[in-house]
Amino acid sequence: MYIPKIYQIEDAAVIENFIRANGFATIVSPTNTYPVATHIPLDLQIDEQGNRLLWGHVSKGNPHWKQLEHTPQVLAIFLSEVHSYISSSWYNHPNVPTWNYMSVHASGTASILEGENLRKSLSRLTKKYEKDSEEPVSFESMPPSVQRQINGVVGLEIRIEKFECAFKLSQNRNREDLESIISHLKLKDDAGSRLMAQIMEKEILNNE
Repeated sequence: MYIPKIYQIEDAAVIENFIRANGFATIVSPTNTYPVATHIPLDLQIDEQGNRLLWGHVSKGNPHWKQLEHTPQVLAIFLSEVHSYISSSWYNHPNVPTWNYMSVHASGTASILEGENLRKSLSRLTKKYEKDSEEPVSFESMPPSVQRQINGVVGLEIRIEKFECAFKLSQNRNREDLESIISHLKLKDDAGSRLMAQIMEKEILNNE
């Protein structure tokens, strides 16, 4: 990922928290023709040796996992739901429009997750996304007939070897431009723009 230095994030804790908060990822693999991609939730693990691992699963009918057996190198892309168009009309000088966003690319080697680790992965994902439900379910409490559906998925483990993280939040603008961008974003009808304004205000404007 191309990242100008001003937008680059290298703090491991920030990157890990971002992945945990934006766990629905796109995994991309090379092939002899076009790359293949699959959209799945991934759960960040840190093992006893300090290795960062991503656990997830795909349908057994998805041929992507077979590609991973031949070419295990994979890119996992995590993109925040909060991103926004930035109009150049919000500056007091001529310029070009742009787009603000936050993203992490995790590159690593994939392997098949089986047995008890696959069950742990499914259990962790269920607990993570059920915790705010009024009547949360757990993988362990599901009937055996439902649990047997585990036979229809292939578990994946990605050992992360490289992080690339970009938080593009108009850090290249002066305070006057920043204040103008934030003010205009707050007036937009969509919640994403207003959330972007809050993030820019907290992370950039208040930290100058």
